Parts: sequence; structure tokens; C-alpha cells
Amino acid sequence: MSGGTVAQLPEGLLDGGAWFRVEAAANASAARRAAERLAEQLGLPGNRIADLSIVTAEAASNLVKHADQGILLVRTVRTELQAGVEIIAMDQGPGMADLERAIGDGHSTAGTLGIGLGSIVRQASWSDLHSVPGKGTMLVAQVWPADPPPPVWAAGLTRPLAGESISGDAYAVREADGRYQVLMCDGLGHGGLAAAASHEAVRAFFDAPPVPPAAVVEALHRKLNHTRGAALAVAELDPKAGLVRYAGLGNISGTVISPGSRRGMISLPGIAGHQRRQIREYDYPIGPDAFVLMHSDGVVDRWNLADYPGLQFRSNTVIAATVLRDAGTRRDDAGVVVARLP
Repeated sequence: MSGGTVAQLPEGLLDGGAWFRVEAAANASAARRAAERLAEQLGLPGNRIADLSIVTAEAASNLVKHADQGILLVRTVRTELQAGVEIIAMDQGPGMADLERAIGDGHSTAGTLGIGLGSIVRQASWSDLHSVPGKGTMLVAQVWPADPPPPVWAAGLTRPLAGESISGDAYAVREADGRYQVLMCDGLGHGGLAAAASHEAVRAFFDAPPVPPAAVVEALHRKLNHTRGAALAVAELDPKAGLVRYAGLGNISGTVISPGSRRGMISLPGIAGHQRRQIREYDYPIGPDAFVLMHSDGVVDRWNLADYPGLQFRSNTVIAATVLRDAGTRRDDAGVVVARLP
């Protein structure tokens, strides 16, 4: 497996974006302005910036009107050819039982015109939505300068602990000789030094040859010896073999989730860059309806897929954001990444 090629995604994955707690109109306006500034920096044409402004304003307005603990994330999304802006709006409000009716213009649960969700769907280049009564709603919308790219095989997000502006967690994905590798990393502690360790792990991950996960983890361990260290794990999805190969050091949780089943993957004790007794790789079967979910210890395993009807059929971003919303703690950096067989 030496030699070969590695297709890398841009290091925009290190951009955790800007988080906004949206509880009043002023917060909604701040989120809209941030989205517009980001779009201008990325060089989106004026008509697409106008569309993004509508998407962000409507998403934030819905949080103000309907949500409990409404939060909105504005961040960059990238391919090798273009960059766009992604809006993730999440809440723990009443939720919706009939999404199709809610998206249709004229429906409202707050006595308004009810055009918000329909407008978001029309103006966005791509959008996805999931809602569960009593648990809340998750909305993801992207605005691209041209046609949107095809759905990605992996997606994730990170969030800093309360009071910090930068997260010590990071993730990255790459294609390596027809196999698909995912890194989840948690720099020790929090703040700038933790982020520096995770960012170094991401750079080393992209630089590593297309070798199996255990060899990648070994390479990252060597590269992190000048940092404070990190917990990290690498999963490799192999469509031809129908397997996930997994190797990790420290408190990174990896799980293969299928309808009706959930199987944890093994990470061994250690700190990449400083302490490791051994690095071992384990194989797990994965079927076409399954997905791999990896997260840092800022996310707890207290969620159950059965409590979220239809979630496994939504986009990887919606799944990752839902887990972060409901199982992430505010006392630590938190990161989640979800991957499927392409």
C-alpha cells in the first residue's frame, strides 16, 4: 500500500466558523452581517450574497420566534474548485412533525406568514432539514457561487468550550488509493495550544502517504512531539472490502451505527506525541446503510438513533450537528465527524 495517491480536501476544514446564540433580533442581525462579510471575503457574486442574506436572516428569525436555546453557525465550505458559505441553525424547541407542510409557504406556528423555511429552501444552493417534536430542529443551508457540489461522503463540525473563541478539536478527511480516511483529533487542554496540536495533526494527516490507519497514527505520533499532544483516531472506510479499519490513541470515540445496531471501535490509551505503549488497528464490517461517527470526549454517548426518526437518512452534516447539539458539553471543546461508504 505504499506509493499511490492521496486526494486531499482543503485545510478549510480547520475553520470552525463563528457561533451565534440567537435569542433576540440583534443577535439575528449580527449573524446575517457575519455571513455577508464572509461571502464578500470569499468573492461570492452579489446575487449570491443577496441570497445568502435572505437565508441567514430567515434562519435566524426562525430561531428568535420559535426556538429554545437557538444557535447558529456561519462557516466556509470548500471544494478544490470553489468556496461557499454554510449556515447551520439548531435549536431545542418544540420541533415539527410535518416538515413538508412547514416548508410550504403559508404555514406557521407563531402567527406569522410562514414563508421562512420555504424561502430558505428556494434561495439556498443546497439545504437539509430534520426535526423531532420535543427535541428541536436542525437546518443546514449552503450558498455557493455556482452550482453546488455533489453530497460529501464525510462531514463534521467542532465547537469551543464556553468562553473560548477557538476549539482544540479538529477533523480532516481524505481519499487514499480508493479508500476513505477520517481523522478526529482532540488537542490536550483547550485554547490556542490545544488548537496548535490539532492543526499540526491535520497537516501531518494530509502529508502522510496512503498507508493503513495504524501507520498514519504512528506518523502523527512522531509529528506531534513538539506540541502538547493530542488524543486522535483514524478510520478508513474501504468500499471494496466492506470494512472500517480503525486505530486510535486516547479518548476519541468511534462507532459504526446501523439501523438497530451500534458497535463501538477500540482506541488504546495514550497521548499522540508523548505517550503510547502500542498502536493497533482493528477491522469492523460496515454495510451500505451504516455510517461511522467519531467524536472527542467533549461529546457524551447518551444519544440513541432510535430517538431521532429518519435521522440516518439525512445528510452527514445534519447527523453530526444533531449529535453535537444534544450530546456535546459546554465544559469542553467538542467535535463530531460522520462518514459513509461513497
